[in-house]
Amino acid sequence: MKKPTLFLYLLATGLLILFGSRSAFAAASINVSGSLTHEKVAAIGANYNGSILIENTGKVACAVRIYQTDYLYYANGSNIYGIPGEIPSSNAKWITLGANWITIPANEEGVVNYQVQVPNNSRLRGTYWSMIMVEVADEQPPIRSKGQGAVALQTKLRYGVQIITHIGSTGTRQIKFLDRKIINDGGQRFLQLDIENSGERALFPSVSLQLFDKDGRLIGNFYGKKARIFPTCSIRQRINLPSIPKGNYKALVIVDNEDQYVFGANYDLAIEK
Repeated sequence: MKKPTLFLYLLATGLLILFGSRSAFAAASINVSGSLTHEKVAAIGANYNGSILIENTGKVACAVRIYQTDYLYYANGSNIYGIPGEIPSSNAKWITLGANWITIPANEEGVVNYQVQVPNNSRLRGTYWSMIMVEVADEQPPIRSKGQGAVALQTKLRYGVQIITHIGSTGTRQIKFLDRKIINDGGQRFLQLDIENSGERALFPSVSLQLFDKDGRLIGNFYGKKARIFPTCSIRQRINLPSIPKGNYKALVIVDNEDQYVFGANYDLAIEK
């Protein structure tokens, strides 16, 4: 998954070469301090606050834009940053931002506060989420040093902060196994699994594989990575299968949310080379 999880985009928006010489640029740069995932268990009708700390690590004052999007991601690597509040599981319209623009002096920090008002709606169940985007404003060109010519790489930094609201302990927990295949990549063999959260509540499971030979003897335990999966979203896991000889095997895939919710699937695997 382009995990969803925690992300930072560095977008090259233009490259300008003047007169063939090079010099340095004093461009603004930001960093969002702390976690990029803000997660809260709240009751229906509850109100809670949060804040995002933004550090200007550059040498010039920096104007920063703060805005909202929805967020979906899928096992094929696609991500959708949609209109805020458009998907049924979005909490974007519950969120009030303290500011949409701030200016942070060089080497100082700024704070953007936000408030979440959970609707007083008894039909709310499971997990609701959206993103608060934090990016350097387009209006800030790089500052050129003196000289006849320069090479300028203009960049835009964008952080996405996930705002996640769980409604009490409500919501079904369910996993759907979409696809599986043995792949070879860079001389290594993997079991590739596509897994969807088909329930109502976000899960943060670990994924593992128990492999058995045709006589039922355990060959070994193999492990993927923990990854958050929002409802309706999916992830792709690759589990390394080192030094497994050719043959037919039985596989037990375990998706363990590390609570009372554990999911499994049995597969026949043929390793051909």
